[in-house]
Amino acid sequence: MLEEENGVDPRLQAISAAIRVVPHFPKPGIMFNDITTLLLRPKVFKDVVEIFVDRYRDMGISAVAGIEARGFIFGPSIALGIGAKFIPLRKPKKLPGEVISEAYVLEYGTDCLEMHVGAVHPGERVLVIDDLVATGGTLCAAIRLLERAGAEVVECACVVGLPKFKGRCRLNGKPVYVLVECRR
Repeated sequence: MLEEENGVDPRLQAISAAIRVVPHFPKPGIMFNDITTLLLRPKVFKDVVEIFVDRYRDMGISAVAGIEARGFIFGPSIALGIGAKFIPLRKPKKLPGEVISEAYVLEYGTDCLEMHVGAVHPGERVLVIDDLVATGGTLCAAIRLLERAGAEVVECACVVGLPKFKGRCRLNGKPVYVLVECRR
């Protein structure tokens, strides 16, 4: 068990410190929390994956759905760690074969997620993973897409979230688990 400093897991402090804040990206006024700098620190990257695996290992999750593109960074490792399959949720026209789609609104535009038909089966317990939650629009679209296919979304998980998501926030009735708050 890791010792906590001031009641905070030191791994979470290192995760927060490893995330770079890029002002005015992708447009003026947005403070972008960039997780690519976290990926340059193998121990911190490993800690992120281990924290998620520890949380979800015994929850009976059969699939981890990762949101393109940064959900693909964490999702497969978490899926392997808990013995689940990985389902990519992609932007339009990226998956071959038959797909189902879900459109959604972002804080700076609109987008769409797609998933292969048959990737998830009715009743399967699914974890949705992404790098960051700001407004929750993308996660809500992922939840709707998976539930339309009959899946039971257990929880959404993100490395970084706005302060309102750090507590017990819910999206579409599903809990959101966030490791660290956005830095400004």
